[in-house]
Amino acid sequence: MKYYIAIVLTAILTENFVLSKFLGICPFLGVSKKLNTAVGMSAAVIFVMAMATAVTYPINKYLLLPHDLAYLQTIVFILVIAALVQLVEIILKRYIPALYSALGISLPLITTNCAVLGVVLLNVEKAAADVQFGFAASMFNSIGAGLGFMLAMVMFSGVRSKMESADIPKFMQGLPITLVAASLVSVSFLGFGGVIENIFG
Repeated sequence: MKYYIAIVLTAILTENFVLSKFLGICPFLGVSKKLNTAVGMSAAVIFVMAMATAVTYPINKYLLLPHDLAYLQTIVFILVIAALVQLVEIILKRYIPALYSALGISLPLITTNCAVLGVVLLNVEKAAADVQFGFAASMFNSIGAGLGFMLAMVMFSGVRSKMESADIPKFMQGLPITLVAASLVSVSFLGFGGVIENIFG
């Protein structure tokens, strides 16, 4: 169990897809203005990441690799992710229309969110390099990556809400100050590397 806890904490803190690997920046900057949309988007990403791993892992292990079709991984994984995003869209449109409207174009963009594709490809890469990194480890890694995405979104949403009432020079308003704030939030995660290593290393 210690192994899986280490995987989750590493994915959330030291290998955070947004703040460490700089993947999924588009929704991070575009949907983090309000807390409710940030949480809604993050929940959708967690669901898609977990389900994409659950579907792509057996496809890769039992279909692509045995038949020397590993070169089709990216195409197959994108198709699976696209289908899952469509499912999320249908569910939100039917049961949570307010969140569906608030997310707008950002929701279908999960299909091309490199963080989702990145976690699936990273799971395949880790499974090839480490025999111990099987299906369960891949699922924990995906959920951890999704929780890390949510943590980054919620934190940055709080930062941006504070920025609205701050006295920011005119030349820094808008995207420039947003990028500066994002870089500062990213730097704050650097300290977790040594902590995780000391506990689980």
